[in-house]
Amino acid sequence: MHHTFHIPILRYSVILILGYSAILLLSACSKPGNDFLNVERPANIHPFYQGTVIPYNIAPLNFIIREEGSRFMVHFAVAGKGSFDLSCRTGAITIPLRKWKKLLVTHRGEQMEVSVFVKKASGWERYIPLTFTISNEPIDSWIAYRLIEPGYENWGAMGIYQRCIENFHEEPVLLNRQTDGNCMNCHSFCRNDPQTMLFHLRQKHAGTLFVKDGQIRKIDTKVDGMISAGVYPRWHPEGHYVAFSVNKTAQRFHTTNENKVEVYDDASDLILFDTRNNAITTDSLICFQAYFETFPEWSPDGKYLYFCSAKARKMPYEYDSLRYDLMRIAFDASTGRFGNRIETVLSSADTGKSITLARISPDGRYVVFCLSDYGCFPVWHRESDLYIMDLETEEVRNLSLINSGQSESYHSWSSNGRWIVFGSRRIDGTFTRPYICYFDTEGNVHTPFIVPQKDPLHYDYSVKSYNIPEFITGKVKVSPYEFSKTL
Repeated sequence: MHHTFHIPILRYSVILILGYSAILLLSACSKPGNDFLNVERPANIHPFYQGTVIPYNIAPLNFIIREEGSRFMVHFAVAGKGSFDLSCRTGAITIPLRKWKKLLVTHRGEQMEVSVFVKKASGWERYIPLTFTISNEPIDSWIAYRLIEPGYENWGAMGIYQRCIENFHEEPVLLNRQTDGNCMNCHSFCRNDPQTMLFHLRQKHAGTLFVKDGQIRKIDTKVDGMISAGVYPRWHPEGHYVAFSVNKTAQRFHTTNENKVEVYDDASDLILFDTRNNAITTDSLICFQAYFETFPEWSPDGKYLYFCSAKARKMPYEYDSLRYDLMRIAFDASTGRFGNRIETVLSSADTGKSITLARISPDGRYVVFCLSDYGCFPVWHRESDLYIMDLETEEVRNLSLINSGQSESYHSWSSNGRWIVFGSRRIDGTFTRPYICYFDTEGNVHTPFIVPQKDPLHYDYSVKSYNIPEFITGKVKVSPYEFSKTL
């Protein structure tokens, strides 16, 4: 009995020792230690992140290392504190959510370094570290967008989605397969509130779905004498009114111009919808046949309606002469009436370009807008860039740090005014992807980063454009079933 007990214990001890030695050997082989060669450039990673400011509540910035090697290791650290390592054989770095969040939350306001090591035949190499500044200001936890093919004449499967950007959870607000294949577009939220929203449906189940005070309503905003039903919406900050443009829109195709598609208006005006009384009104100053008025936007205090306006031209023959100015008109929310004059905020005669999609910061200080050579549909204009105007000093600046050689288009502010999300076609010129940049208290933008995905190759194989990215402070709680039932 005595010997029968010792034999299995001895065998177990030998196995344990051998196994432990193997682990040590594997560990020694998989980590570079102090014996590595410094490479004087950043590693080739995708998506590329470098020198940007990130919110402390953002999802992990996963990436893939595109360097030749048999093994890869990444070291995450903030001044040598709270560090952790990840290693793999494929180069795909998937960062554990808990480790990432702990590092970011603990070290808000500090700088994180990400060191990339690659094992070559000659040994380990270390590249210049990637650096991130962890912001003290959080980002809104969700964004909403429409996923759609970047087509020209028709649409296929599409949906309005919401994504928690604190992790990788994405779910549909509504899919058009639940609406008999309708087109759905122009989702809009009142001050980033997911419980006060609207979006349009076109074709078979045409109408606008409003969510307000826990109720869903479908409303036809087309009345006799109007150009169209409501198109581009903006909620008044008090949530009682919605300003809409009404547009007669067409498109044409170029054969030699690098901008292959031209979307333009033959006519456009502005209207006001009262959500309490289901009443539509307008004013001759913003509904004038001699001008094309479009893209409404409210000042955060609700006292002014901003919009883009161009002198009407014969379309499509004068399409490349159509340039929009940024205008505003006073508004009294207690009466629902507009002022008696229009002010020019910024003229196309001064910029030499067309001003569209003005969006005012939550503090009312700045307005960000698109500038393109002409027209009103910047997503199809490669030269479209984002600019900013200080409404106090009237200074206008090109946001060159976040612009690219391709179209920068739709953009929106976070509820705290510290982050901007915008659509860009910088990767391939065809698909619009969402990018985020930090906006500091001095009015400066910082290097943008693409909205992170769990799979770092997601944007390589996705054939959908991210349309109208909007920050929201939480999840839309109305289910797709409730929306489709209301239809």
